[in-house]
Amino acid sequence: MIRVLLVDDQHLIRAGLRMLCDAAPDLDVVGEADNGRDAVSLAARLRPDVVVMDLRMPGVDGITATSRILADRPTTRVLVLTTFGDDDHLYPALTAGACGFLLKDAPPTDLLDGIRRAAAGDSPFSQEVLRRLVHRAVRARADAPEPVDGLTAREQAVLELVAEGLSNAEIGERLHIGVTTVKTHITSLMTKTGSPNRVRLALFARGV
Repeated sequence: MIRVLLVDDQHLIRAGLRMLCDAAPDLDVVGEADNGRDAVSLAARLRPDVVVMDLRMPGVDGITATSRILADRPTTRVLVLTTFGDDDHLYPALTAGACGFLLKDAPPTDLLDGIRRAAAGDSPFSQEVLRRLVHRAVRARADAPEPVDGLTAREQAVLELVAEGLSNAEIGERLHIGVTTVKTHITSLMTKTGSPNRVRLALFARGV
């Protein structure tokens, strides 16, 4: 069962998200917060697997709350769900440690899939956001760093597929290896590249 904490300052949004999650047999909404300060407190007390985080909230905003939650519990997965998909919100959220970024107009099935992927260690993104990340990466390619020394051929192959946005399961299928092995390679890659999370690893691979 995936333990979920919902954070949004709009009651109707939270109610809709709770109804959606309650209908899924593998998701358990363990709490709700309407501001970042309460989100940090509840995350410490309830220990959710995934925090679905809004960004614009009164008082402590979602970016600050994300940073504080992950400083206390680095294994928590914070999935941003917001109306604002611009770079002024996207990159600060990623820098704070968010593992994914979905827009509120995403289909309900995408949101449920995003929560599951986040819990599994993947990085779910709305297609619009992912396209912008790739576009920025392509523009920055000319300034890409030199390849990291010490990567095995398998790690290099995994790194390239992470950059393409593939999930762990998809990488495993492509390379004919198990998901556990993929996770081991990704952990090693994050250590070798100094990437704090999978998103930053993907951006590193694309030279951002």
